[in-house]
Amino acid sequence: MNTKVKIAGVEFKNPVMTASGTFGSGMEYSEFVDLNKLGAVVTKGVANVPWPGNPTPRVAETYGGMLNAIGLQNPGIDVFVERDLAFLEQFDTKVIVNVCGKSVEDYLEVVERLGDEERVDMLEINVSCPNVKEGAIAFGQKTDALLHITQEIKRKAKQPVIMKLSPNVTDIAEMARAAEAGGADAISLINTITGMKIDINRRCFALANKTGGLSGPAIKPVAVRMVWQAANAVKIPIIGMGGIATAEDAIEFMMAGAGAVAVGAMNFVNPYATEEIVSGIEKFMQEKGIEDINSIVGCVK
Repeated sequence: MNTKVKIAGVEFKNPVMTASGTFGSGMEYSEFVDLNKLGAVVTKGVANVPWPGNPTPRVAETYGGMLNAIGLQNPGIDVFVERDLAFLEQFDTKVIVNVCGKSVEDYLEVVERLGDEERVDMLEINVSCPNVKEGAIAFGQKTDALLHITQEIKRKAKQPVIMKLSPNVTDIAEMARAAEAGGADAISLINTITGMKIDINRRCFALANKTGGLSGPAIKPVAVRMVWQAANAVKIPIIGMGGIATAEDAIEFMMAGAGAVAVGAMNFVNPYATEEIVSGIEKFMQEKGIEDINSIVGCVK
């Protein structure tokens, strides 16, 4: 059986990777998961300077999922390169660095700094960050802003660029086309859906930020639909995510058009989830007589 997939010229041993912000940068989960068995480790968001994140409480459980308003807390590019990237040197897996910023210049600083890091195979650009120059509207919520930032990053990036799309838009296909037009090598979707929870006994918001990003099984039907729409709108590869908990979920995304998948919130529930999904996909292939995992990508039209 062939479980290898190729995204923008980069070959992965299997289509299963981690979703940014749910797996640290690999070190945090390495005692539970053999990172060598994953297609890729996608790191937590990395900014040009340390970000403190939002005030607490920052996480709340919901039916079928969770809300988070972490605020992309991270130690910045210097610590990331010296500590996290150095740690990943010992593993035979691809490394995708998620990049965040509050201005185009912020993103470019990180992208250029990572250009000469041989351990970095791809860049995933988090365009759900608030654009401070546009009144805190996310880069990924306006086609012209998405097109512009994609073009600027592609001019500087030495690694293939994945644009991570926000689902908090009217037309996901339109956003996918904007990323493709900007030169993106691939897209990943979906990021979290904006949600809210109120503590009725304390009469206050469950999150200090009031709103947060909803993830987990509850958003999977929305995510599958958006991946299918994007796959029918663009020709570049797609990495699908949003509520994947089992191998069956991952296969559903691939049949909708994703060439690879990322596991997010389930890592908090079951730290072994990624490895189990890899094994589950192999079992499915054996049972169904599937020789090449790529043969199922987009098979449902």
